[in-house]
Amino acid sequence: MLVTPTTAKPFAFTEKQIWLFFVSLLVLLQFSALQVPILEPDGALYAGIAKTMVQQHDYLNLYADGHEWLDKPHFPFWMTALSFQLFGFHTWSYKLPAILFLLMGAWYTYRFALALYGETVARWSVCILLTAEHLVISNNDVRAEPYLTGLIIAAVYHFYRSLLPRMGMMHLVAGAIFTACAVMTKGIFALVPVGAAIGGHLAFTGQWKAVFSWKWLLAGILTALFITPELYALYRQFDMHPEKTVFGTSHVSGLRFFFWDSQFGRFMNTGPIKGSGDPFFFFHTLLWAFLPWPVMLYAAIFIFIKKWKQQPEYYCICGALATFLLFSLSRFQLPHYLNIIFPFFAILTAKYILSLQTAGELKFFRVTQYVIIFLLAIAGVVIDLLYKPAMGYAWLIPAAALIVLYLLLHYWLDKNTREAVFYRTAAVSILLNLYVNTILYPDMMQYQSGSQAALYANATLPETPVSMYNTNTYSFEFYLHAPVTRTDSAREGVLLTTPEHLPALQQEGYSYTLLQSFPNFYVSKLDLPFVRKATRNSTLGERMLIRVKKVIP
Repeated sequence: MLVTPTTAKPFAFTEKQIWLFFVSLLVLLQFSALQVPILEPDGALYAGIAKTMVQQHDYLNLYADGHEWLDKPHFPFWMTALSFQLFGFHTWSYKLPAILFLLMGAWYTYRFALALYGETVARWSVCILLTAEHLVISNNDVRAEPYLTGLIIAAVYHFYRSLLPRMGMMHLVAGAIFTACAVMTKGIFALVPVGAAIGGHLAFTGQWKAVFSWKWLLAGILTALFITPELYALYRQFDMHPEKTVFGTSHVSGLRFFFWDSQFGRFMNTGPIKGSGDPFFFFHTLLWAFLPWPVMLYAAIFIFIKKWKQQPEYYCICGALATFLLFSLSRFQLPHYLNIIFPFFAILTAKYILSLQTAGELKFFRVTQYVIIFLLAIAGVVIDLLYKPAMGYAWLIPAAALIVLYLLLHYWLDKNTREAVFYRTAAVSILLNLYVNTILYPDMMQYQSGSQAALYANATLPETPVSMYNTNTYSFEFYLHAPVTRTDSAREGVLLTTPEHLPALQQEGYSYTLLQSFPNFYVSKLDLPFVRKATRNSTLGERMLIRVKKVIP
């Protein structure tokens, strides 16, 4: 009998196996930020606050700049201090807990999407979330958002489960715990995405009995109970000591700041910390912050609203849009604020992409994503050619990897399928961000003078105290192994200062010896003149380590 040979594709993996491969790469991508020094100002400030906690064995009072500090709640500092206590004061031990909370958020995004829409949407939601550009970038400039990203989606998931029949109180308690941790991370406005997601779904599905269920009263009581460590810490540091001066005044209540000034005061611009905002800021911020998926996200939201009455759930749209609207109306607007609702956006986007059926819809997805792939590839090359990192043509490494990965995907998946387009988009995002985390940011950190000066002092002046004279750098304070003080008056010893303050030293009768100078730029505030090598020097400041002695008349 004649046997007809079969033609089988090489590398005939299933879509789930390909997804597991990509998720592994995405987890490695998040951890690749562990070796990039902590960025100033906010990341290094927060690291220094947690470091002081551990050094002083004081986990209730917050100090920065050598003074009482009242701005952010305690939870991220407690998590960082725990990491420092276990592993010591390192870049990676500062970032590790935040990245773990972010990955917890990815896991809960999977669980929530799985429950709502099935396994494929859940898998793609994780890929979309972990490739979202600003979420990846934020692993270099770690603030409160990675914690919130994990805590908020976890709270929504557990409250969602508590609504299902035959579910015990475990999920309600878990939801209250995660909500309380979110409140102790950013304040009571963290209740907005959680409350809007659950309350919005129940309202739009007409479940009014569930809206007024006794469960939510219990959840509120439990949440209030679980935030008592934060309230006690604030009361003990500030309310018990009205003589303390904070924000230039005395009789400052930490509890009032927590419940009002830090939230409603900022929103209405009446608190001690003020800002300015544009109501359309986040609309255009999403175009780059949610790369490579912003067009699909906007299309997903448009179609969701257009087919509002046919939707099976409203958790994601309500949680995301209510928070988005709140941020847009606020006078405080920074790109990283959006990260906390990216899990909702990821689920909406994945569900929309997988709902595309007609030839026209699939063509729209394919053309849009290939255009974005092309633009991202061009952007990576242009950035490298403008910046010219010390590693020279190191961009050829990810470019070669891209070609290899593309060829593998060509065999794994038919080139025009939705899956092929999706995973090629994810591949380009992974490679671009690996370049950013392993080549671009490490090279840029040579211009963060604080951390560079600390590394120099640790190597050449071990255990020598240093005073920051009329300058302030949180990364220097964090990375220096010796004690650091701040001063605006001349003194003998080793000082970190800037060139414009040298004449004042000499006028007061001091001489100095230059130990080392360091170029200075806030890498967290990149601009084109800095990125462009030809104009970079014009953007740089300078800090100097000097040894000062009193001149004997």
